[in-house]
Amino acid sequence: MSGKLHLPLDPQEDLILANPGGRVQIVLFIDYADRRQRRVRDILSRAAARPGAQGARVAVRFVPPAESGDSTDLAARAAIAAHWQGALAQMHEALFCVPADLDEDTIRGIARDLDLDSVALMADLRSDRTDAVLRRHFQSYEASGAMQSPAMFIDGRSYDGTWDETSVMEAVSKPLGLRLHLASQDFFHWAASAGLVLVLATIAALLVVNLGAAEIYDHVSHMAVGLSFGDWALNLSLAHWVNDGLMALFFLLVGIEIKREIINGELSTMDKAILPVLGALGGMAVPALIYYGVNFGTDTVHGWGIPMATDIAFTLGILALLGSRVPTSLKVFVSALAIADDLGAIVVIALFYGHGFHLDALIWALVVIAAMAGMNMSRIYARTPYVILGVVLWYFVLQSGLHATLAGVLTAALIPSRPAANVEGVAIHAREVIEGEVGKDEVSPLAMARLSAAVDRLREPGFHLQHRLESWSNFMILPLFAFFNTGIALAGGLNLVAPEVLGVILGLYLGKPLGIMLFVWLGVRTGWARLSSEISWRQLFGAASLCGVGFTMSIFIASAAFTEPALGGVKLAILLASLMAAVSGSLLLMSKPQSSAAAHSD
Repeated sequence: MSGKLHLPLDPQEDLILANPGGRVQIVLFIDYADRRQRRVRDILSRAAARPGAQGARVAVRFVPPAESGDSTDLAARAAIAAHWQGALAQMHEALFCVPADLDEDTIRGIARDLDLDSVALMADLRSDRTDAVLRRHFQSYEASGAMQSPAMFIDGRSYDGTWDETSVMEAVSKPLGLRLHLASQDFFHWAASAGLVLVLATIAALLVVNLGAAEIYDHVSHMAVGLSFGDWALNLSLAHWVNDGLMALFFLLVGIEIKREIINGELSTMDKAILPVLGALGGMAVPALIYYGVNFGTDTVHGWGIPMATDIAFTLGILALLGSRVPTSLKVFVSALAIADDLGAIVVIALFYGHGFHLDALIWALVVIAAMAGMNMSRIYARTPYVILGVVLWYFVLQSGLHATLAGVLTAALIPSRPAANVEGVAIHAREVIEGEVGKDEVSPLAMARLSAAVDRLREPGFHLQHRLESWSNFMILPLFAFFNTGIALAGGLNLVAPEVLGVILGLYLGKPLGIMLFVWLGVRTGWARLSSEISWRQLFGAASLCGVGFTMSIFIASAAFTEPALGGVKLAILLASLMAAVSGSLLLMSKPQSSAAAHSD
């Protein structure tokens, strides 16, 4: 479901079933011929009898029938026709009490039993005003994303809870806990929320450092935090725990996403992958060359990897905020490009931004990798063993001198994949478990375990791990990373002619869009790839400009490449270039798009 009701409840247009003056608005999409709908009706009837239910205004709308004239269509028309005679509630109850496979004779019989004008009612079955009501309902049903029945919307929001009277009444009465849950759900599901939290964390760090608390910030960042067991100890600063420890979880999620896209997604076939991969290659190569050229012959040349990165959270968040101005195919292209870009950044970090090298730790890391690979080949799908070994792998990678976050990517690659389950078979299994529990006071632990296994089987292990960790990554790990890495003193200003600063700004702001456009143009020109007819070159350039928002990955590479005082200037350059890229890319995409014909005329 989309989550939001298309066409809000209108007392003048809608068919009000109960409590016309209720403060809570409920819209039910009804299919009288659906047996599941009949079972839900009993639950809703019991909920309506509970205290507080009288405050809910209930309207009914109807789902599209499989074909004109079938039982679904005929019952909906009968309810609307009864509405014209002020008998919607009575007809609503009667239609649930007759066989689902009803015909016009059945409807005439119901009309007589309800003392309605059966002649007028039968005439209204096929009237223009009944047709108009149904068209409105069908439009609302499809535009709201309610592609199945029963479907219920409470105050314009889809009800996705379980169909029992207690849950329904909680959704209607909205206790404080539920209101807080819904508010947080709205925020977390907002596409730009992760980017907004990163911005707030960055602003907080800048304010703390520049408003007199720099010493406290520095003390907290460098505060030693350690783990010890007997003679073994691991001590890192708090900032290092965030950058090397928590960020390994972020890279685990990045690795899972990359793996999914390669196996089943936009990078799974050559036809799908060629254009975003070309764009990613151009978007990495040209910025790196620009930085290298600006810094050639200096001791800052090793920072060439900084402007290669794209921050997927910010880029996709801005595209989501631009809404319908951005065609869906362009969003898909940018998503695939950003994922390919992440893969390139991971390779660069692994190969060029480690610190020192210790062979013995690397050998132990390889042993752990071999153990995980063995579990993978043995089709061990439980996630816990991989998580435990992933932590051990992280420690040995850290000790080896390679960047510790590489352990997250390797763990993601070694978590096994498997074909999607047969949904029908899983549904049959779950239904049998539930039916076996009907009539009991509570569901047995065995049944809960079997249901959990059924749900778990629907997707691959990596998906479930990602689902568990994604919010923690977006709203805790990345904000902590931003906070501990953007506390930069602004008093000294930004030396724009410093080669490392100029290289980062030119690389991100100019190199990214130019590299992406050049490689995509070459791919289309040579016939290797095809640009969607929905996308104009102007829109593509706007999206390529947005890819210059480097932020998380760029700061991450900068922290591995530089130390203070040069690091502060590089971070400021990343923030400035990312802001410039976000503004210019957004303005390009908000401007009037070129027609498809003009866009592809060359």
